[in-house]
Amino acid sequence: MDDCPHRESPIVIRPIHAGDHDRLRDSHERLSPETRYRRFLAVKPHLTKADVRYLVDVDGRDHVALVATLTEADDEPIVGVARFIRIPNEPEAAEVAIVVNDALQGRGVGTELLARLADEAVARGVHRFRATMLADNVAIHRLFESLSAGPVDRRRLGEISEMEFPLPSAGRSVAGPGALAA
Repeated sequence: MDDCPHRESPIVIRPIHAGDHDRLRDSHERLSPETRYRRFLAVKPHLTKADVRYLVDVDGRDHVALVATLTEADDEPIVGVARFIRIPNEPEAAEVAIVVNDALQGRGVGTELLARLADEAVARGVHRFRATMLADNVAIHRLFESLSAGPVDRRRLGEISEMEFPLPSAGRSVAGPGALAA
């Protein structure tokens, strides 16, 4: 585990797994209504069973998700999720989404999740991420821009923004495999 003096507790990042159904649902319930809205671009107070199945039962190639927890314990709450889903007919591009528990936002968890997800994407032949977000979500715009390995293509559709950007070839993760401090 990495120690950073400005951070208080370790964060473990790992692939989502089949045992995470209840933990993902609980994680969603702990998010503020604003954070849930920013993630789903709609009012989403609860995840349905079908939502949870879709978000947890990933194939590890075209749909990849990483979760952040505070420790490696099997019952540890999920505090962040980043995922990509390859775009049909565009095998080198994927939709990306990320959400971090309100208490940990702005503390590097999202940056690390996204960097590691980008490494996973590149390893699977994905070289561009496409993201849809609220146009006024400055923090996520900056996060995606910080990861981009080149020019960012932006489109605005009213309150919604779409960004597409190239991924770095690899190695942008700030911590080694396993854990970082948050």
